[in-house]
Amino acid sequence: MKKAGPADIVRLEWEMFAQVSNTGGKASCQADPATFEIMRSSQVETWPGDVLESWFEDLAAAGREGRNLMSEKYARMMKSAFPDEYRKIADRLPSVDDGTLALIEHIVAANLAWKLETAEKYPLLGEKGRPAHTGEDSPWATSFETYLRGELETYSPETVRRLYRHTRNLRDAGINGVEQVLLNQVRKYGYASLEEAEAAQAGRMQSKNAIKLTCSDSRAIKNP
Repeated sequence: MKKAGPADIVRLEWEMFAQVSNTGGKASCQADPATFEIMRSSQVETWPGDVLESWFEDLAAAGREGRNLMSEKYARMMKSAFPDEYRKIADRLPSVDDGTLALIEHIVAANLAWKLETAEKYPLLGEKGRPAHTGEDSPWATSFETYLRGELETYSPETVRRLYRHTRNLRDAGINGVEQVLLNQVRKYGYASLEEAEAAQAGRMQSKNAIKLTCSDSRAIKNP
């Protein structure tokens, strides 16, 4: 039997994501499978085979049960930005045992440290991502920390255990897992390296600044 790979996982995730019921109707990202594929495949392609297999089985089992794990993920993320609304639906979400929650917090802490380290090395690329901390959540932006925690709480205890082991192995080897994901993303957009993508972003910003300066100069000439 063929082992589940990143493409198999992204396919199941997209099927669920496209069916998430969003307040106010479908979100624009739910009509953009190409971007979804880039973002999600960039992540799961960094996982070892045992994590891929376990998460694929979680998705497949949820599908058989009529559960939408993407809906559950976004519902869990509401706990910080929309606490009143979250309290109305919290009892409908599957419970997560204390041992799994503890492992999730270890995974979140490691990834948050990697996120901050990566943002320091590549600040312009970092600006294009989510804010880092849960304390920065708002109705308009969900932080990296809250998003990751909400996602991990949809994983089965076995998937969390395997991902914790993988995260610990990366940390012990001095490998930044968030940087690995970001590198996959920029390569899918045609850049050879994070340095090249950062330089391209700097060039775009300089171009915008040049336009602003030109406009400012023009107004000064017309209105001395």
